Amino acid sequence: MTDHPQWYRDAVIYSLDVKTFADGNGDGIGDFVGLRDRLDYLDDLGVTCLWLLPFYPSPWRDNGYDVADYYGIDERLGTMGDFRRFLDEAHDRGMRVLADMVFNHTSTEHPWFQRARSGNEEYRDYYLWTDDPESAPDVQNIFPGEEDSVWTYDEAADAHYYHQFYHFQPDLNVSNPAVQDEMERVLRFWTEQGVDGFRIDAATPMIGPKGAEPVSIDDPHSLFRRMKSTVGDVDEETVLLAEADDEPAELKRYFGTGDEFDLLLSFVSNAHLVWALVDENADHLGEAFDRLPDYDEIVEHGQWANFLRNFDELNLGPLPRREFDRAFERIGADPDTRLYGRGVRRRLAPLLDGDPDRIACATSLCFALPGTPVVVAGDEIGMGDELSLPGRDAVRTPIQWTDDPTGGFSTGDAETLFRPVVEGEYGPESVNVAAQREHPDSLLARVREIIATRKACPELSRGEQSVVETEDPAVFLHRSDWGETTLLTAHNVGSDPTTVSLDAPDDVVTHLLGPGEYSLDSDTVSVELGGYEYCWLRLGRPRTRSA
Repeated sequence: MTDHPQWYRDAVIYSLDVKTFADGNGDGIGDFVGLRDRLDYLDDLGVTCLWLLPFYPSPWRDNGYDVADYYGIDERLGTMGDFRRFLDEAHDRGMRVLADMVFNHTSTEHPWFQRARSGNEEYRDYYLWTDDPESAPDVQNIFPGEEDSVWTYDEAADAHYYHQFYHFQPDLNVSNPAVQDEMERVLRFWTEQGVDGFRIDAATPMIGPKGAEPVSIDDPHSLFRRMKSTVGDVDEETVLLAEADDEPAELKRYFGTGDEFDLLLSFVSNAHLVWALVDENADHLGEAFDRLPDYDEIVEHGQWANFLRNFDELNLGPLPRREFDRAFERIGADPDTRLYGRGVRRRLAPLLDGDPDRIACATSLCFALPGTPVVVAGDEIGMGDELSLPGRDAVRTPIQWTDDPTGGFSTGDAETLFRPVVEGEYGPESVNVAAQREHPDSLLARVREIIATRKACPELSRGEQSVVETEDPAVFLHRSDWGETTLLTAHNVGSDPTTVSLDAPDDVVTHLLGPGEYSLDSDTVSVELGGYEYCWLRLGRPRTRSA
C-alpha cells in the first residue's frame, strides 16, 4: 500500500456487495470466505481499494442499508474472524478497504429504535416523532412511488416517526449530541479493526432539517469535521468518501478545508457522462465541467470519485431539465426500467447495446476524468441486469465467474441462490470471467489495461485540468498539465471515424493507451479515432512522482 495520507488520489476503487460476489460455503449467499478466495482476481485486475456495501446485521429489506447493529458482521456473511482474515489478506496485497456507513437512519429492528418505541426517553430522542403529521412540513420521500409519506405510525409508541427513505428505516436525529457520540464510537471501532475508510451514505439528507418542527445542527458540516477528526485520531490515512447528491454549487463545501471529506461521488459527472455515451454527444459531458466547481478549487483538499454505474438506479436527476426529459425518455424508453421518476434500473452494458468497444470507451473516459475512478463489480466483464427482479435488485445479481448455472458464484443449486443470476443474452453462458480471461482482447483485458494506465498517470489527480474544444461534438478531448508533462486523452463516443488536432509544443510524445493513433507534424499533434475509440498521450518527460 502507498504510505501517505493521500493514497486515495491514485487509487482505483472497486465497489462490491459481499452477498453477491462469491459464495464460500455453498448456501447461496456470498460471504467473506468467498470474497477472500477471489482476492487474487481483484489483485490481477489491478484495483487498489475495495468499497464494501453494508455487511452489518440487517433484515436486508433494503440490501443491508437497514442496519440493525453497527458493531457486527451479518452471520450469513461470516464471522468477525472471517472479516479480519479477509482484511489482512487484502492489506497483504496492497489493497485498501472502505466500508459503507449508514448514519442517516437505522432499521426499525435496531435496539435503539426498539427502546425508543417502548418508551425509553433517552432513546426516544434518537429519532424524530410527531402526533400530528398533517401539520408537519410537506416533505417528499426520497422513494416516490414506493413510499407515500415521510411519516409512519408506530403502535407501540403511539406516534408517527420520520423517515426520508423506506418506512422501515427511521431517520436518526443527528442533531442530538448523544447520537453524534454513538456515530463517533462506531467510526472509531471499525477504524481500530483496520478499515481504511468509509463511504458515508446519504450525506446530504443526513444533515438537512428533519422532523415535524425541523431540527438541524447549527453548523451542519461540523458533523463531517467531527467524523474526519475521529477517524484521523486513530489513523491519519483513513479516508472519508461522501454520497453527497447536492446542488453543484454546494458540493465544494463537503471538502471543507481538508477537514471533511477526501472524496465525493460525482453524481453530476455521472449523469452527464452516461447521457453523453448514450446520445453519442460529448458536449453533454463538457457541460458537467461548466456546472461543477473548478477542479483547481478543490484539488488541494480532495477530489471527485468518478463512476459509470453503481448498485442503485442510474440517477438522471442532476441533468438540467431540458436534458433530463430527453435523456429519461431515451434511456428509460421501457417504462419497466424507470424508478422513482428520476432513474433507470439498468447496468452499463445494456445501456450501450452490449458493445464491448463502447463499454471499453466508456470505461476509459470515466478513468480519464480528473479524480479517482470507481468500478462497480461486474462491469469489467459487461454484465447485464435482470429486470424480472424488483426495483434496484435488477442490477444486484451475483457475479458471473463461469458459464455454469450459478455463474460459478456458488457450489449450491441455482434455486438456492439469495438472488438469481441474469438470464438471456447477458447470462453466464455468454458473459463470465473465465471466458474473458482466456482472450487478450476481451473487455476484461481492456479494462485491466485501462486500470494499469490510470495508476501510472498522476496528472489526473494532481494536474491543472481543462477541456479542449473540438469541432466534432462526438469527441471529448481533455488535458491535464502537471510539472513538465501534459496528459491528453481523446475519446470518440460516436460511431464515425474522426481526427482531432491541437498544438503540441513538446516533441516528446508517448502513446499510453487505446486503439487510437497519433501523428506529430511540427507543433501539431493529430489523433485519429475510429468509432468508439480512445487514445491517451503524454507530452514531455514525466517527473518523479511525489505524494
